[in-house]
Amino acid sequence: MPHRAIPLAEKIFQGFESYIRSFNTYTELAPLYFKERNWAATQLNHKQRLRLYKDLLFQLVEEFRKMLGDDADKREIWTLIRQHYQESIAERPDIELAETFFNSVIRKAFPGMSSDEELMYLMEGHSSCEIFSTAELLNSYPSSMGLDSIIRKILDDYDFGAPLMDKEADIQFLIQSVKEVILTRYNPGPETTTQILKSVFYRNKAAYLIGRTYLGHKWMPFIIPILHGPKGVFVDTLIFDPNIMSSLFSFTRSYFMVRAEIPSQVVAFLSSVIPHKKTHELYNAIGFNKHGKTLFYRDFLLHLAQSKDQFVIAPGIKGMVMTVFTLPSFNVVFKLIKDHFEPPKNMTRQEVREKYKLVSLHDRVGRMADTHEFEYFKIPLDRLSPELLQELKNTTNSLLKTAGKHLIIKHLYTERRMTPLNIYLENCSTEEGNQVAEDYGRAILQLAQANIFPGDMMTKNFGLTRQKRVIFYDYDEIEFLTDMNFRAKPKAETYAQIYASEPWYDIAKNDVFPEDFRRWMIGRSDLKEHFLSYHQNLFDPEHWKKIQQRILKGELIHAFPYPDEIRFRPEEKV
Repeated sequence: MPHRAIPLAEKIFQGFESYIRSFNTYTELAPLYFKERNWAATQLNHKQRLRLYKDLLFQLVEEFRKMLGDDADKREIWTLIRQHYQESIAERPDIELAETFFNSVIRKAFPGMSSDEELMYLMEGHSSCEIFSTAELLNSYPSSMGLDSIIRKILDDYDFGAPLMDKEADIQFLIQSVKEVILTRYNPGPETTTQILKSVFYRNKAAYLIGRTYLGHKWMPFIIPILHGPKGVFVDTLIFDPNIMSSLFSFTRSYFMVRAEIPSQVVAFLSSVIPHKKTHELYNAIGFNKHGKTLFYRDFLLHLAQSKDQFVIAPGIKGMVMTVFTLPSFNVVFKLIKDHFEPPKNMTRQEVREKYKLVSLHDRVGRMADTHEFEYFKIPLDRLSPELLQELKNTTNSLLKTAGKHLIIKHLYTERRMTPLNIYLENCSTEEGNQVAEDYGRAILQLAQANIFPGDMMTKNFGLTRQKRVIFYDYDEIEFLTDMNFRAKPKAETYAQIYASEPWYDIAKNDVFPEDFRRWMIGRSDLKEHFLSYHQNLFDPEHWKKIQQRILKGELIHAFPYPDEIRFRPEEKV
């Protein structure tokens, strides 16, 4: 058996090397497409990189099963494979990613296995490290250069392959921002220095420089968004607000394209810039979402060991398609697809899974929650409330099995817990409600601009982040906007039509009548009038058709992840 383990371990290692090479190839195309303003290629490149891990893993596991034959479920050979694999990855700068790749292979090739501390890299940790202040990682600018020279040097150091639209204006915008926000509060000294990651972060139509300045005995982070419009490359703004910076790296946004020779170093620097983000969220943000999933699971196990509360049914209206539960002390919900759907839902479980896959590959534009998909997820039985256990048996029994003192869930999704919008609107003030209702409408329109039609747009299917941002999280009826047929309702002309109990006109499957949205989108009377007035476009089929036409013409409608009012040139188009 030992002689078989070595080639199998080498096979996994070669698969990992192939994944990293391909991942980097896709990543390195991002600056080229930004230079060319090739937004269609940008989107396709992003989706291809997202598909890469599973596609490569599927091929590798098929080969592995043939090589293993009847030994696929024998622990002895897997133990030997892991020993040899460990020797191969021990000196790699991305060892944490290599460990996760091994976990993925063993989970797929050893069917039905839940987490196993002996065979998997379950609690081995490379989740944090100190930043090596090396010239390979960072560009540094001492205060002795002077503000004007620092700004000019930064713009010289980052070449986006196309001419700046107005370099002198960019320099003055940046200088003025630093003076207004920083130099009114702090005086730079000899110890003051500015550091910016050499790697540029690309997403959609934007590129981002991530940096920090040591001032006032602390590091002050900042982000510089760069856009490439028809007139050239330009600096769009300078962000110091920690909430906006956090939002840029939100679980509701697509992953960045950024070169990371040593991923843990990039993550360590990001942790210093956005300290409230968990390590797994930052790995997600730079595209290593499979390792982010590993780190999330480690966080979950640690939290489970340090807490005593019970898992309970999630608050809010129970869904027709998903059973949702949570651990009150852990900021996550767990979602299972029900065995049977109540009318009018008539889809299959596989169709629901396809909807979640669609979202995972699509631009989430800051309005859809990211999820992690798990198989054979293990939870101690004594941590489940009796009500929840009964609900799971009643609605998802086919996904459950018991193993000793644990409940094994064959398939579930995890997602950041948010306050259900309907619950928030029941208890908030009129002023708070109006602000959130406005953002509810904005969320729907921004999803439309990303070619997503939510389907069921009732408030129970949306949640609020801690920053009161409205997020859509119920995907079972999601469709591409371009597949929908937006119509004005025909006017009744006869007595029979006026008093008909059913629609007297033909309605096709994908027909949508936006004027009907008025009836149910906001229920509270003190909020409804303001909402209907503020978002009149929502109820106009022609407005939806115009968005469709822009998308069908190939336009990528850029969703700015920061307010228009902080842009240097809010009128400038991309």
